[in-house]
Amino acid sequence: MPGRSPAARFEGTLIRRGDRAYDSARAAAVWNGLKPERFPEVIVRAASERDVAEALSYARSEGMRVSTRSGGHNWSGSQLRDGSLLIDLSGLRQCSIAPGTMTATAGPAATGQDLVRALAPYDLAFPVGHCPSVALGGFLLSGGLGWNSRAWGPSCADVLEIRVVTADGRTLTCSEAENADLFWAARGAGPGFFAVVTRFRLGLHPHPGAIVTTGLTFPLSAAGPVAAWAEGVARELPVNVETAFVLTASGEPTATAPPGPRILLAMTAFATTHDEALAALSPAASCPFADSAVLVRAPEPTSFARLHQGADAAWPSAHRYAADTLWSAETYETQLTRMAAAVAHAPSGKSLVLAPVQPVSEDPALLRNMAFSPLGESYLVCYAVWTDPAADGTNARWLRDAMASADPSGRGGRYIAETDLEADASRARRSYAPADWERLQELKAAWDPENVFHSYLAP
Repeated sequence: MPGRSPAARFEGTLIRRGDRAYDSARAAAVWNGLKPERFPEVIVRAASERDVAEALSYARSEGMRVSTRSGGHNWSGSQLRDGSLLIDLSGLRQCSIAPGTMTATAGPAATGQDLVRALAPYDLAFPVGHCPSVALGGFLLSGGLGWNSRAWGPSCADVLEIRVVTADGRTLTCSEAENADLFWAARGAGPGFFAVVTRFRLGLHPHPGAIVTTGLTFPLSAAGPVAAWAEGVARELPVNVETAFVLTASGEPTATAPPGPRILLAMTAFATTHDEALAALSPAASCPFADSAVLVRAPEPTSFARLHQGADAAWPSAHRYAADTLWSAETYETQLTRMAAAVAHAPSGKSLVLAPVQPVSEDPALLRNMAFSPLGESYLVCYAVWTDPAADGTNARWLRDAMASADPSGRGGRYIAETDLEADASRARRSYAPADWERLQELKAAWDPENVFHSYLAP
């Protein structure tokens, strides 16, 4: 309609830079307490799929490029771009379950916690992200290393179909049978994806009959030998056992040890029965270093909700974060020995390293038809976590120095969901197999020839 204001085009809200609501909307678009100094010109809080198409039309008419956010967990804040139009999808949080077909339909802003709650009455499960507040949009677009992904595969393997709005405003359904090239890219392209996903249809799994977890905590000085023993054991365990190391810069005192840096060896079994879970976890009891553990957690039943509570404590809100990842050909013994030296001198006692052993299935059937792929024998994520804005520079430098020590050749692979995209210009490219990277560039040119969508953040 002639004369209609831009805001009137939307069921949701259009916020311009300079508006009273702008600062809070920009801050809310990044979960991280550390907010990048980048400023979109316009933020559209979409209330519907139609709003997404309208936002793209408006951006094209005004010559603005576009970025999107679902839950804002990207540590680098890729969603904030200077002079752009940010499509905020946080209102698209619907989640419905079809138990008869073992499928779910979810909006991009639905979180792992939302999905766990929705699935609970139906005894069904999905490999949700480890942190409960991570939204499905960014998580699934990046591939998704979720709970029990050693058995179930990357979470995007269970994406059956998506609805997208393309750069030219078309609304399409994508699957292996329809718009298959866009569907391939949507399963791994992450923040460089060149369309907006408005809905996911997900395949579900029967809920494990028993989830049991156990753990051994050691002084950080034991990282090398503990990692050497545990890696060999972990790779021989059934695929429904998730094994992870967590290196922490500080640990609470125990009955046998004062406070200090720690390495936790955690194992979680997703089994049919409690007895099966206990049997799968039994190798933990034979750890040759058990006598030197400062804390032993006996096997205990748990749930996806309780696992989420533990992760929420490790990655609390209202903190400042920087993160980077590494896929490597090196062993966990080598990598964790290097990282232990860095963690021991972390400027913040809240910082940590997470290193899951074989974090995703290696079954080719579960890795087919997706841009995501594992890129090394070992994998880790290093998180600098702090609260004082005056310590921003110190913690950012510590993270980059720590990751440089873990990857002295500078040729290690990355995981697009959590890599430090501003560390160097090759970060995004190194998150993909070379042929997949080339295909992503070709598809970007085909589906977004006018470069409406921002691609990967770079220095």
